[in-house]
Amino acid sequence: MRKSRRTYRRRNKTPLLAILIIVFALAIVMGSKIVSSNATDHSQTGSSYGAQTADHSSEAADTARLIRQADVAAGTKIDEYKGVPVYSNGANYMSSHGLSYSEDDYYYGYKWQCVEFVKRFYYEIYHHEMPDGAGNAKYFFNPMLAQGELNEQRGLVQYVNGGNEKPREGDLLVFDEGSYGHVAIICGVGDNWIEVIQQNSEVPREKYSLVYKDGAYTISGDRDPAGWLRVSSR
Repeated sequence: MRKSRRTYRRRNKTPLLAILIIVFALAIVMGSKIVSSNATDHSQTGSSYGAQTADHSSEAADTARLIRQADVAAGTKIDEYKGVPVYSNGANYMSSHGLSYSEDDYYYGYKWQCVEFVKRFYYEIYHHEMPDGAGNAKYFFNPMLAQGELNEQRGLVQYVNGGNEKPREGDLLVFDEGSYGHVAIICGVGDNWIEVIQQNSEVPREKYSLVYKDGAYTISGDRDPAGWLRVSSR
């Protein structure tokens, strides 16, 4: 009878042990899936973070390609557009380094102020001489003129920011904020952005937002321009 009872107990332990083994195996399988899932999630997160870092690094690289004028000596070429150089004005934006003239004595302005570059660009590319090329940058835009009217002082057609005329490459962009204002040349135009090239600014190129709404084109950014000027034959 004792032998029979031992046999009975062993027979009852066998299915219990099998159940425990099955449960343990299932736990291992489920645990592996959870670990695998977590690993995948972490991998995806890492990839996303890496992509953002790469994008940011790409933007940083684009910025790094722009030479800051304060980092080089005044008179150093830091960029160019259509073969017309942009020069650094050094660390002091208010400084000038003599008068600038063309080879045939057309007056560009003070070296290396923003006005000097836009006048030199318009003279070399469009052979355009401004009837009145004097004055600070802000006075290149005449707020009394109607949209598309000739700015006689500059000999250029004037368009207001927020009007019905889309800016074009080569247009002369005028900012009238502050005591002196600023001028730049539009060197790129997209569906929702423009890029300018300029002299006597922190960097020679900047991008601005371009919004078209209700028939009006508006350029905006860290500073908003008053409008832009254009050679009438373009």
